[in-house]
Amino acid sequence: MTDGPGRAGAASIAPALRLAARRFGTPAYVTDLATLAASARDLVDAFPDPWIRSYSVKANDVPAVIAAVTRDGLGANVVSRGEWAAATRAGLANDRITLEGVGKTGADLRAAARATRDGQPLRWVAIESPEEAAALAAVVRRDGGPRLDVLYRLNPDVAPETQPGLAVGAGGSKFGMTEMEIADAIDRGGGPDGPLRSRGIHLHVGSQLGAVDAWRDAVRRGLAVTALWRGSIETFDTLDVGGGFPVFGLDEPAPGPGRFAREFPALLDATPTDRRPTRLATEPGRYLVARAGWLVAGVLHVRDRGGRQVILDTGMTELIRPALYGARHGIVALTSLGRPVDGTGDDAAGLEPAAVEGPICESTDALGIHDLPPLRRGDLVAIADAGAYAASQSSTYNGRPRPPQVLLAQDGSLTLGRRRGSLVG
Repeated sequence: MTDGPGRAGAASIAPALRLAARRFGTPAYVTDLATLAASARDLVDAFPDPWIRSYSVKANDVPAVIAAVTRDGLGANVVSRGEWAAATRAGLANDRITLEGVGKTGADLRAAARATRDGQPLRWVAIESPEEAAALAAVVRRDGGPRLDVLYRLNPDVAPETQPGLAVGAGGSKFGMTEMEIADAIDRGGGPDGPLRSRGIHLHVGSQLGAVDAWRDAVRRGLAVTALWRGSIETFDTLDVGGGFPVFGLDEPAPGPGRFAREFPALLDATPTDRRPTRLATEPGRYLVARAGWLVAGVLHVRDRGGRQVILDTGMTELIRPALYGARHGIVALTSLGRPVDGTGDDAAGLEPAAVEGPICESTDALGIHDLPPLRRGDLVAIADAGAYAASQSSTYNGRPRPPQVLLAQDGSLTLGRRRGSLVG
């Protein structure tokens, strides 16, 4: 899998990335707010009002980034109290936050019920199993609060056009329920008049979808299940189609949000008018933040290992995707032999292949082969498309403090969104 604009995307912001390295050190995450805003506009154009548009916080859970991406009215989709707290710190009220996730704990469910009781309910909670429905219903009953709005996550049993590790809508996936399990969940949640107010269906096909076919099939099935229950439960009015819009390299064709959205009207038209959902939602994560993010790193070693090898001061602790499932991110030089370059290599000596490695004591901490100019210790490089599943999946393995999060404004100014972590966590 290849990600990233690489050299084509770095030239315009190379000076800002070098400045971020000087001011805040390396490694450092830098988020380009102009690119972030452009991605949000693309989403709004594809899924205009009255669609509910939410940002999937798991893609990047830094509160400063959440605040930036939701600034123009997007909500937040969270999978735990930790992500919920991050969204709250970013300034979102509960009525703009939805809670889903296969791993919701008892404490997560109690917090959702408590918020409803206190008059600050979440927009909805997505139920993952009949057991979870029963547990949440029991908490709501015990608290004596008002009914809590829920969706039921459907496993659409499709064949997503992505790699197996990202195909969460496949039939064997741990995510979501069959139609029979949804019926059981509605019953164990108290039925149409119980403590859980059944509002509809949630589904998610997978990440990095290379085509629209599986998504279309999943949405068709989601509409059918919604129509079935809408006939007997008056409040069953919502379909959340999830996300999954891909971010690939610039030379790789990929369907954007608009391509997915164009499939929807025909699917809706095939649904009886009185059984159609009246509330529609989408919740991408990667698409909104990936392109906007850069990981700026310093060169530690350059040596010959049957070819040039470059070791950086960043790796799998800051960007685990290459080690986790073979993702490839473009890497460009910001300096060459101590001299600034524009990120394209055009003003440096010739580009030559180099095996780029991370600093972690694991042989899988490798970032692939990249064409780079001559480098030495202290030079700077930038890793592209690091806005999604980098900061949120980072770790302190090997005793490494988390990098700072820097925001690059449209006027070129830099602000610190989150400081560098300490040596003790």
